[in-house]
Amino acid sequence: MRVTTRAIVLSSIKYGDTSLIVKMFTETDGLRTYLLKGILNAKKGKLKIAYFQPLTQLEIVAVHRNKGSMERLQEVRVTYPYESLHTDVVKNSLAFFLAEMMSNSIQEEERNRALFHFLEAAFQWVDHNRHIANFHLYFLLELTKYLGFYPDVSPPRSAYFDLQDGQYCAQPSLNPVISDMELSWFEALLGTNFDVMHTIKIGKKERQALLQKIVLYFELHLHGFRKPRSLEVLNEVFN
Repeated sequence: MRVTTRAIVLSSIKYGDTSLIVKMFTETDGLRTYLLKGILNAKKGKLKIAYFQPLTQLEIVAVHRNKGSMERLQEVRVTYPYESLHTDVVKNSLAFFLAEMMSNSIQEEERNRALFHFLEAAFQWVDHNRHIANFHLYFLLELTKYLGFYPDVSPPRSAYFDLQDGQYCAQPSLNPVISDMELSWFEALLGTNFDVMHTIKIGKKERQALLQKIVLYFELHLHGFRKPRSLEVLNEVFN
């Protein structure tokens, strides 16, 4: 079936000497994987390697056979040319990290327009804003809404948040928990939005520690989730 849809690039991996395997989250069909034969050798053609950087927002024309195998791309155009996401060192590191987190988290081969529109708006926001130190923390917590394990912080509040159970607990158990000031930042991020999240003051080391807890939260709630290799690079850049 020939499909025209918007899509966001999650990953691209070299296949053989001349081809790429590209994973995208599409507006109409959820997660899809495409085999781009010969693209690394092609000097001319409709498909350019630059289109397939992490988080690039595209409109694609593709053939979806819906057989669980890799699909085929026919046409591609960029729908939102980023101004800084791929050229700013910090934002580019952020893009690689978030793309890897999503690639390891999103498994839906079905339509989820709400998730697609959230991703589209979030990456456009970070592209044209400067106050982004807390962006990845807030983004990942918001992402859990669409993946089905958003933290339950409904009253009454307790001194600990159990990462395994996804809710408050009165006493720590063998499960990993968030507590003290870390829990206050966690709650503040859950109750904010993109435009004011920079007002939550978190130190660099404390931000890294909280990010480790959020990544662990994903690991505990998603079967087969792999800790992103780009996390270490991101921590170095934010230092």
